[in-house]
Amino acid sequence: MIPAAQVVELALAAAACAGGADETIVLVTDTATAALRWAGNTMTTNGVSTSRTTTVISIVRRGGRAHVGSLASAEVDREAIPALVAASQAAARSAPAARDSFPLLPADPAGVGWDEPAPGTGAEVFAPVAEALARGFTGPDTLYGFAHHVVETTWLATSTGLRRRSVQPTGSVEINAKRNGASAWAGVSTPWFDDVATDDLLAELAMRLGWAQRTVELPAGHYETIMPPSTVADMMIYLGWTMDGRGAQEGRTALAAPGGGTRVGERLTDLGLTMYSDPAAPGLECTPFLAVGSSSETTSVFDNGLDLTRVDWIRDGSIAALAYPRAAALEFDVPVAIPSSNLLMTGGDAELADMVAGTERGLLLTTLWYIREVDPTSLLLTGLTRDGVYLIEDGEVSAAVNNFRFNESPLDLLRRATEAGRAEKTLPREWGDWFNRASMPSLRIPDFHMSSVSQAQ
Repeated sequence: MIPAAQVVELALAAAACAGGADETIVLVTDTATAALRWAGNTMTTNGVSTSRTTTVISIVRRGGRAHVGSLASAEVDREAIPALVAASQAAARSAPAARDSFPLLPADPAGVGWDEPAPGTGAEVFAPVAEALARGFTGPDTLYGFAHHVVETTWLATSTGLRRRSVQPTGSVEINAKRNGASAWAGVSTPWFDDVATDDLLAELAMRLGWAQRTVELPAGHYETIMPPSTVADMMIYLGWTMDGRGAQEGRTALAAPGGGTRVGERLTDLGLTMYSDPAAPGLECTPFLAVGSSSETTSVFDNGLDLTRVDWIRDGSIAALAYPRAAALEFDVPVAIPSSNLLMTGGDAELADMVAGTERGLLLTTLWYIREVDPTSLLLTGLTRDGVYLIEDGEVSAAVNNFRFNESPLDLLRRATEAGRAEKTLPREWGDWFNRASMPSLRIPDFHMSSVSQAQ
């Protein structure tokens, strides 16, 4: 592959030569991927791959309106660039007017690293994890799972002279352990695998499987439930995805206020929780500027290259902001707010073990699975429990219980939560493949709704 920076300039030159669009945005993303899998206490597969995606966004302006054509290609032959540009320009000329039309950002020369090649990854990144797993393979539990590492390097350029480059490493380790018919799951996110305490994960799994030596069948119902950070992340990430301002303004989401307007300013909880995104959050850093190939309710191609900053979506227990690209912010006369690819929530001082010790009778809900939206107007979600629901009696975990289907809204969980534990970096089980930079507290929910018993094992 020719250097990505060269692809950018070739695409911009081809766009200028063709003359079929007024402005052009080019995104090139080089992706290096490494994976390691194990099953039945044996390493099974590993692999490394590299790929490139080139996206050309053409903008045709007519009488104050803008028309956008965006096409992406995995082709790496430089001879394919003019055809990609031509197709993008043709798509723009035939596209309807864009609702999010806005001037592109002005010129900003390339910073440090623009001409540098993309960093890679390889099987060697998993060495500390593999060494710990090898020790675990000799133990009493049967281990399954995988480690995954992706390093994405993105180059962004516009015909107005803007240049941006970012490197974003994303990794995770997920382990399932089985013993005597019981199973448990644990996982962590990591940028480079130098901070993964695999031995601690295995010890946590062994403890949970020990809890499962006794099993109890429980009916559906409302249970006092402690949600560790992973399950809180799965629910709050979905909330974050739905906090678009336009949808709320138009009455289409759970953030719409009765009678019109939005719920910004509404108090959700007296626990003083703050939920925010911040590309500079320590240990959860992510791309600090917007780089998108198409517009959505929360982002706009016209904002490509815009610096991302911290946004408090919920502040001190109250809804503080909704997502607005620049055009929508101007339309609704509100501040611009664009999410980055991480999500954090503050918490209290209690450790998870302290919250368990303070529970007379309830459930410890360690993972969620197959979450789907039931009602967008209330943000009601349904899903399944999996690999670890445990009974707490008199301050101690005493048994594993059967799986359930649940029906809950993350907004209602915040409204009803009575205690928040210490916030910590966590990996969501359900959304970890798409969104794994999260820090969440544990939450105590006095009446979590287990709507039916699930036969899932």
